[in-house]
Amino acid sequence: MTDSYRIDVDCAACALKMENAARKVDGVEDCSVNFMLQKMDVAFADNADKQDVMKTVRKMCKRVERDCEVYL
Repeated sequence: MTDSYRIDVDCAACALKMENAARKVDGVEDCSVNFMLQKMDVAFADNADKQDVMKTVRKMCKRVERDCEVYL
């Protein structure tokens, strides 16, 4: 299952950092960040708790880019 989330990121390089960080989170099968649309599409594993996974995704994204935001 794939869900979309609104994000706030300042540059394309930072968006790529966020995308790569999110892909490393357990429960995320794939992630795509669109800098121009300020949107993150996340594909979840079948047994994943989306809320818990996205809290971890947000934390990991903040670790690689402090100025970003993922709106849950």
